[in-house]
Amino acid sequence: MPNRAAPLDLLLLPTWLVPVEPAGVILKEHALGIRDGIIAYIGPREAALRLECTEVRELPGVLLSPGLINAHGHAAMTLFRGLADDLPLMTWLENHIWPAEARWVTEAFVRDGTDLAIAEQLKGGITCFSDMYFYPDAAAERVHESGMRAQITVPVLDFPIPGARDADEALHKGVELYNDLRHHPRIAIAFGPHAPYTVGDENLEKIRVLADELDAAIHMHVHETAFEVQQAVEQTAERPLQRLARLGLLGPRFQAVHMTQISDDDLALLVETNTSVVHCPESNLKLASGFCPVERLWQAGVNVAVGTDGAASNNDLDLLGETRTAALLAKAVAGSATALDAHRALRMATLNGARALGLEACVGSLELGKAADITAFDLSGLAQQPIYDPVSQLIYATGRDCVQHVWVAGKQLLDNRTLTRMNEADLIARAQAWGQRIGGTNE
Repeated sequence: MPNRAAPLDLLLLPTWLVPVEPAGVILKEHALGIRDGIIAYIGPREAALRLECTEVRELPGVLLSPGLINAHGHAAMTLFRGLADDLPLMTWLENHIWPAEARWVTEAFVRDGTDLAIAEQLKGGITCFSDMYFYPDAAAERVHESGMRAQITVPVLDFPIPGARDADEALHKGVELYNDLRHHPRIAIAFGPHAPYTVGDENLEKIRVLADELDAAIHMHVHETAFEVQQAVEQTAERPLQRLARLGLLGPRFQAVHMTQISDDDLALLVETNTSVVHCPESNLKLASGFCPVERLWQAGVNVAVGTDGAASNNDLDLLGETRTAALLAKAVAGSATALDAHRALRMATLNGARALGLEACVGSLELGKAADITAFDLSGLAQQPIYDPVSQLIYATGRDCVQHVWVAGKQLLDNRTLTRMNEADLIARAQAWGQRIGGTNE
């Protein structure tokens, strides 16, 4: 009881408050209060002003929403942004990205690239992201320092990768990292087998056993292209998703990234196992990988989250823009203008992402008792007027430059579009230095 009467640390007074849960609700003349990093009050503005508060922030023209959740990316690949554009997936990977990674990726590369990605994501309203890249311990260290929230996935392939000579070493280091961070309030460790065509049955079975023992998530590129599926069928007479089901990997902790190729049998497996799908529309469009049938999945009851993928194939980490693309693309693919409406699109970028990452009890919606991971979007600008439905304006008419403030666990990491813990000029200088090295110039 004494806690309940304690003063609020911060009271936010926006024009609109969109909790996401319950679905479709827009609250006006409401306030949100934070205490000890947790949402402690949501209620009428008038009543809130009578509460004892350490700080009160008036936010006129602002829509307050749960922080955006980027459910798939390769953070450090920001340093490869624009390196090999306009190429098909396997040419891009085998002839350009993998050779560049073999030459350049070190712990220092991962630290600097992850810092750049964290800053870009915070400025775009993202409070939590899933990262799948080499030297996951270095990435976790940068997330810890930044104050952001993340799922760090331990990359596993059947061949040597930066930071691990083989899959066994990668898994051993992954378990150590999991144990080191198992009680971290903002970082979850998951396993990241790269794709069905780069990880064999033996290593997938090891991952399944470890994930079961640790109750850890598994994050994997699956059915990214028609070629991947066709090649698997020709070689094994089995679709990749069927193989993963046979090996026991699918389930509520499994995050299937891309899924542009979905048969009736694939859909049945996703539904039956309660597997989440992470949709990366802009990367899929840019690499001509195909179209994830989002509305079909949604109507079948599959949890669909959204991710940017890495900046080497997107080329930005703009989840608000990604969500707009997802909404528009879903309508074209479904042949229906009502597919993935604005409110469901926002849910996909928040609560569905939290559910995919196993974090829905903590984040993803503005509810009492959840962590105060919050984004404030300024809708007062010319391009947003007039406003009939602020969520529609957010999804269809607003860019990430309208992100004004960001809080993670009640700590303000973006204040009036300015990063509070990171030096933007330093980040740009470090990125440019890497660009000169990798590009072979001294400009």
